[in-house]
Amino acid sequence: MSEERQQGFDTLQVHAGAEPDPATGARNTPIYQSTAFVFRDSEHAANLFALKEVGYIYSRLTNPTIGALQNRMAALEGGAGAVACSSGHAAQIMALFPLMGPGLNIVASNRLYGGSVTQLTRTIQRFGWSTKFVDIDDPKAIEAAIDENTRAVYCESIANPGGHIADLRAIADVADAAGIPLIVDNTTATPYLCNPIAHGATLVTHSTTKYLTGNGSVTGGCVVDSGKFDWSASGKFPSLAAPEPAYNGLNFHEALGAMAFTFHSIAIGLRDLGMTMNPQGAHYTLMGIESLSLRMQKHVANAEKVAAWLEAHDAVDAVTYAGLKSSPYYDRVAKYCPKGASSLFTVALKAGHDGCVKFVDSLQLFSHVANLGDARSLVIHPASTTHSQLNDEQKAAAGAAPNIVRFSIGIEDADDLIADLDQALASI
Repeated sequence: MSEERQQGFDTLQVHAGAEPDPATGARNTPIYQSTAFVFRDSEHAANLFALKEVGYIYSRLTNPTIGALQNRMAALEGGAGAVACSSGHAAQIMALFPLMGPGLNIVASNRLYGGSVTQLTRTIQRFGWSTKFVDIDDPKAIEAAIDENTRAVYCESIANPGGHIADLRAIADVADAAGIPLIVDNTTATPYLCNPIAHGATLVTHSTTKYLTGNGSVTGGCVVDSGKFDWSASGKFPSLAAPEPAYNGLNFHEALGAMAFTFHSIAIGLRDLGMTMNPQGAHYTLMGIESLSLRMQKHVANAEKVAAWLEAHDAVDAVTYAGLKSSPYYDRVAKYCPKGASSLFTVALKAGHDGCVKFVDSLQLFSHVANLGDARSLVIHPASTTHSQLNDEQKAAAGAAPNIVRFSIGIEDADDLIADLDQALASI
């Protein structure tokens, strides 16, 4: 008997995780706007709470609309399971929560979104966790930073704001040797452009707010588990591979295998942290994902054209887009992002900080907002906004110096975008 044929990405983004509604035959996934779900009887209720049966209890934990999104994300990333939550920042905490405890640390890239740096330096200290930031391009630095209390390595597949592409296989090899998971934020790349699990990632996080939804209408996050990590091998992950006191002594890995992380994140993470996605948000995201590949192709084509034009402009010192042959990360595009380097990059202007501010204020077609991955083209000055909470050294490491402007190129006509950039650069 032949193996079941693997469906293509374009098919999965439309169909994975969703069937016609069994009650009405509705083709589109309904918005199940219900707080709670009726049990068949007392035995059914008890089985659901004991994880002996899969079903719906309460929408903080499980909901059919959100479940469809989770199944679709797992299919697109090639994972065993997924858990959706309220934002990308919530996804980061959800990814770490089953792994961490007081006195433990993670090793993270110093090329992260400014809000992530703050979360991983300031906020997680309140849990007794800490972060060591390293040059993620230096495997020896990653290895040297890992100690007996390290529980994960964390990076972005394509870094925000500079568009740096991580050497995922090299990073995964270091994490594997240390017996800890690699967590990859795949927001900027999306599963259409990059598949971190295929390159050794254990967990993949997303801000579904960005390219996945694609229209700037709703916030959300998601964590996808590869299902491939042996949580029982080292004794380092008792929440997943030892009796869990917060769940009647259940050993999640022993009982649930490849789905241990996903069920723990729902049964304990969402139960106690409560960072739940709402059903309407899941519905919007499902609709956005249906056109993901089409939009990403246009995002990439526009970014390549706009970045090349900017690189040739006299007012520009440098462009960080990895899709340019001048980029030091150009060779990684073919390996990790063969369909393109997404549409996020930065530009260094010769006019410095003041010139950047005037340039941003002079743009007319670009929207000046704190977001990325929208169908509309977006611009921001990171040093005074998204990365303003970092010190000068951290800003430089993250690619957010004062003379830097960040672009998220949308799906408009590229010539119109260039015309707007031309008039704004002329103003400075």
